[in-house]
Amino acid sequence: MVTNPLAEMLIRYKAIEFGDFTLASGVKSPYYIDVKTAVTRPELLSAVAETIASSHDFDIVAGVAVGGVPLCVATALAKKTPYAIIRSAEKDHGKKSLIIGDVKGKDVLLVEDVTTSGGSALYGVNILRAAGARVDRVVTVVDREQGAEAMLASNGVRIIPLVRLHELLKQ
Repeated sequence: MVTNPLAEMLIRYKAIEFGDFTLASGVKSPYYIDVKTAVTRPELLSAVAETIASSHDFDIVAGVAVGGVPLCVATALAKKTPYAIIRSAEKDHGKKSLIIGDVKGKDVLLVEDVTTSGGSALYGVNILRAAGARVDRVVTVVDREQGAEAMLASNGVRIIPLVRLHELLKQ
């Protein structure tokens, strides 16, 4: 039986699917965690944002496109603080910046939808640090418990999962 209210909501909104899936890393998996689609439901997105906003102090919240964007915007609204978006690639026109928003000298909380190896989170942390932000934590909605915690820790970053995979598999 699931006891984490966010895990219960993720299950209700079908954030975990079973079948044959190839993950972004190329690894095969018998389940897929789809937080991006699940948080299109206002009840879940609001619950995630309120949980993050009420549990953490920060100057600005940031998310890597695409999965982190609705999470950081909703969290910023809940906390009434600014947010920043980290592009997945530099654009070749306009300001050409990898970050939308002002992070220099700020304590930034990075939010992620799902962490597996931690590669996307580390990408975001490195971009933020290069822009002068202080980043030492990543809040993830779901940690697949497949190495992100150790990899981020080795880079001076603590991962804070709202839900761990084993909680979703207890259904």
